[in-house]
Amino acid sequence: MADSGDEPGWISDRTAMTAIAIVSAILGLFVVLPYLQYVLLGVVLAYVLMPAQRRLERYVGSMMAAGVLVVVAVSMILLPLAYVLAIALREALEVLTALQEGSLDVRTFEDRFEDTGYEVDLVEMYQTYEGPITSGLQGIATSAIEIVSGLPIIAIGLTVTLFVLFALLRDGDALVAWFGHVLPIADDLQEELFAELDRLMWASVVGNVAVAAIQAIALGVGLAILDVPTVVFLTVATFVLALLPLVGAFGVWIPVTVYLLAIGRPVAALLLVLYGSLVSASDTYLRPALIGRTTAFNAAIVVVGIFGGIVVFGAIGLFIGPVVLGGAKVTLDVFARERARSEDGDRRTITPAREPAVDTDPETGIRSGVGANGVRATRDVGWSLSDLRARRGGLRPRIEREADPESGDQPEGDPDSQRDSDAPESDDGTDDAR
Repeated sequence: MADSGDEPGWISDRTAMTAIAIVSAILGLFVVLPYLQYVLLGVVLAYVLMPAQRRLERYVGSMMAAGVLVVVAVSMILLPLAYVLAIALREALEVLTALQEGSLDVRTFEDRFEDTGYEVDLVEMYQTYEGPITSGLQGIATSAIEIVSGLPIIAIGLTVTLFVLFALLRDGDALVAWFGHVLPIADDLQEELFAELDRLMWASVVGNVAVAAIQAIALGVGLAILDVPTVVFLTVATFVLALLPLVGAFGVWIPVTVYLLAIGRPVAALLLVLYGSLVSASDTYLRPALIGRTTAFNAAIVVVGIFGGIVVFGAIGLFIGPVVLGGAKVTLDVFARERARSEDGDRRTITPAREPAVDTDPETGIRSGVGANGVRATRDVGWSLSDLRARRGGLRPRIEREADPESGDQPEGDPDSQRDSDAPESDDGTDDAR
């Protein structure tokens, strides 16, 4: 009969359960992948609305609070966002279509540039880059058609988003606790990683989005006051560019300023330069106030995370991409730190401790005697407090050395040894004094 505590059986069971867990996780990932961006959208919305959920559930319960916040998310976030994006897409298509058909009055722009001493043939420039422009227009048109034809899939995806949002709002704390239970990581490391992930989510989702939204709305209001066309499209473009470091609102109001100069509105162009500079300068104050400081984010991580996140996760990758890269950096930092600690502990374990002396004189602190390994113990390097007191009192510390068997010398300064040598011995070899 096999022993129930047999080690090979336990290893076999553990290996089998590990394989089953890995296969189950992979299969679950395959199920989630088709709607991954909608699931991530639900995660982002749940993170944003979680503070409101915790306040509201004190009065109406977790389920009712989650239902109310889902309705708020649909009516005040998703529907307005879809409407604004639809208008921006329509304005962009109108401008590109007019440019492609030649219905845009480019002669006015050419005359304005000639007045400044520059000759520009916009028609020739368009013909030179007609291929890329045409392919870009076709890509936008194809995307619009795919969006329209894919409305049923989008509707299903948004349904998934709403259910994920509701579940996370109602049971988010329990889900986090479950993750902490199943992850094979020490509790202190889990707390550190979760705390850093929370900072990353706040910086990317809340901080960056809030800064970009404030700048986009502010610049959009200024463009509307100056009667600039396609205000909604330019506002959305400002929001996207404001998420990128070192670009921001400059990427919108500078081209619009050139446009205003080209159509003969220098006063409006000057006002836009002043107002746009103020909007761009607000980034210096808004970002530290809303985001704070986190070492996991830098310009490279943000830029690569945004563009790579868009490619991998879709539009939601605009917010998730930097979090993924920043989280990877934090995880690697923690791993390197713990590995260094482990290696340092191994070195301390391998290094043998010095054999302690058998006897230590309480007055001088000099160790004498033979250790357990049969080697005569020697004193430590340096002087002890007793040594210093002995020197200060005029006493010479006893130096450990073996007696010369031929001369019969004893260690200097040892009165006990001298007294023992002067005492007569008895016939049986014992000390008469004793």
